[in-house]
Amino acid sequence: MKPFGVFEDEEELNHRLVVLGKLNNLVKEWISELGESKNLPPSVVADVGGKIFTFGSYRLGVHTKGADIDALCVAPRHVERSDFFQSLIEKLKHQEEIKNLRAVEDAYVPVVKFEFDGIEIDLVFARLSMQTISDNLDLRDDSSLRSLDIRCIRSLNGCRVTDEILHLVPNQENFRLTLRAIKLWAKRRGIYSNMLGFLGGVSWAMLVARTCQLYPNALASTLVNKFFLVFSKW
Repeated sequence: MKPFGVFEDEEELNHRLVVLGKLNNLVKEWISELGESKNLPPSVVADVGGKIFTFGSYRLGVHTKGADIDALCVAPRHVERSDFFQSLIEKLKHQEEIKNLRAVEDAYVPVVKFEFDGIEIDLVFARLSMQTISDNLDLRDDSSLRSLDIRCIRSLNGCRVTDEILHLVPNQENFRLTLRAIKLWAKRRGIYSNMLGFLGGVSWAMLVARTCQLYPNALASTLVNKFFLVFSKW
């Protein structure tokens, strides 16, 4: 699959990690500043937290060269959705490394799109009913959905589905390699697109995950064969 640009090299992978680290620090800084502006006690502001989670193909470990990163900004209860689309955007505008910044507030899942040091990022937002957001927050815990509005639940859904898929497959490395092969096959045949009525990224991932469950000890080469065998007779 290497001739088709499926894999990134080590330098490109590390660059993505650096960009995500910078974005995570920016978000934490913004949440703290917002807490101060809303007169939260200094002791609360010091531990208020906030975190960037990834989902989609990057989180699954199957993204291709030059692919964007789907990311989720999780904030505590003092941060409103309007803050995300106003004060955070203002903060991002002042970062030299960020370009092509635009907000799509009326989307099914409202999103802020931008390019951070050459990496395209789609950032969605969820506000949890917690005073602080710790770095070890587990979004698979259903209690995190308590008292949330529908837009926040939709934003969280991407991360929760991605993490659940990774949790349910018997061997993540075999799953990833198999999914890369199936995605490449689907794209080259023009059937990788939910907008055109075919299957999208998550749907293909779920089908491959099911194949991995049916053949837990199989290698990726066998799993690709079994994928077509299973779903040709589904």
